[in-house]
Amino acid sequence: MELDSNNHSVFLMCYHLILVIKYRRKVIDDQISNRLKEIFEYIAPTYHVALQEWNHDKDHVHILFKAQPNSELSKFINAYKSASSRLIKKDYPRIRKSLWKEYFWSRSFCLLTTGGAPIEMVSRYIESQGKKI
Repeated sequence: MELDSNNHSVFLMCYHLILVIKYRRKVIDDQISNRLKEIFEYIAPTYHVALQEWNHDKDHVHILFKAQPNSELSKFINAYKSASSRLIKKDYPRIRKSLWKEYFWSRSFCLLTTGGAPIEMVSRYIESQGKKI
């Protein structure tokens, strides 16, 4: 197992984040998912977060990321949701037909630690999202 470290600690903190589109509207395609991922990667370093895996279905995204002990996860998630909502609606005006007002993401989110399952298993699960089984 490869551990991360900083000046004062050694750690391995991996999280599985699921963000759902408001009203479960089916607005995510590959192009929108790629833009959402770019925004995530741009904001992440400020909060000591590193993207590991990303995938989507039409109405939600799955994100596997690493964090550090000093990462403020709720602030990061809120900052990401705010910025991505604003930018994605600006970049893709067609989304406004399905979603109105300032909403893009549902207010809630699901954040899971991945300590109970091997990272490879979580990674395979995320890779399989959006595919018919």
